[in-house]
Amino acid sequence: MSRQVRAYGKYLMSSTDRENSDGLLEKLIAVNRVAKTVKGGRQMSFTALTVVGDGEGKVGFGYGKAREVPVAIQKSMEYARKNMSKVELNNGT
Repeated sequence: MSRQVRAYGKYLMSSTDRENSDGLLEKLIAVNRVAKTVKGGRQMSFTALTVVGDGEGKVGFGYGKAREVPVAIQKSMEYARKNMSKVELNNGT
């Protein structure tokens, strides 16, 4: 499997899938920076969208928000694992 890395703003995203200890494939779809204007200035936070699946018809997606990118990704992965549903496969796709 070739590994491609692309820049997304200041952050690097890998286009390869990761497999965790549960046997689930984890895919990071997008990371977005969000700014909220408050009295003292702008408050920056990040959102992450991830998809988790087992390759056999179970898939889940998660959307996490946090002040730092790794925490947002971790939260979205947790939400994706909790939000799993069965999808019917047709000819393996």
